[in-house]
Amino acid sequence: MVKRQLLNSNLSRFVFLLLFLSLTWVLGKYFPSDVEYYKGLFSRFPLVVSGAIFVLFYVIVSFFVWIIKDILKVVGALLFGAYLSTFLIWVAEMINAALLFNLSRFLGRKFVENKLKGSFANIDERIGHSGFWGVFAVRIIPLVPFRILDLVVGLTSIDFRQYFLAVVLGSPLRIFWIQVVLAVVGMSVFKDPLVVMRYLQENPFICILSFIYFFAAIILAIFLKRTVKKEK
Repeated sequence: MVKRQLLNSNLSRFVFLLLFLSLTWVLGKYFPSDVEYYKGLFSRFPLVVSGAIFVLFYVIVSFFVWIIKDILKVVGALLFGAYLSTFLIWVAEMINAALLFNLSRFLGRKFVENKLKGSFANIDERIGHSGFWGVFAVRIIPLVPFRILDLVVGLTSIDFRQYFLAVVLGSPLRIFWIQVVLAVVGMSVFKDPLVVMRYLQENPFICILSFIYFFAAIILAIFLKRTVKKEK
């Protein structure tokens, strides 16, 4: 009887998590996406105040509306520049990582652990065994969305302190690379996705650094994967 109540409780939590994710998708379709509107909103205040408001707004709004974070990255790059916007977004992403990880851990971990014992147990063991370095490698590769990573890792057995340390150390370089590009191309990135490629072609130095960054991130991920296999 007690076991059945626990299963029902875990199921209810998991359903709530799915409803939450569905809500974020629905809200994203109706939320304002005007870059100029947000620039005007934050530029009303002194730099220190506007920076604090930007972080708070980024955390609260992007927690519910994931798509808004891409718009806010452009706003941050245009309003604060590449360096300051990198710091502000880094702080906001650390807060969001803590919130989403623990939300996923509290609402979904037990249900997934009980229902997907076979395949999930194998994946869970690999992720948990890779620990800090495994998450760090994934965190610095600009291919896996932060939100997806926060939620997925929250469902695994990896320790939160390990994950958060990987977030703190693995996020800045990735964020900085994006903010440097956005500070130049600005709103054009929404109108023409190829504008980033053209910018890299016109700036060989940035292109070379970007290549080194991507290449190093992939090599690190492969190296850590092999290291984990050897330890097993």
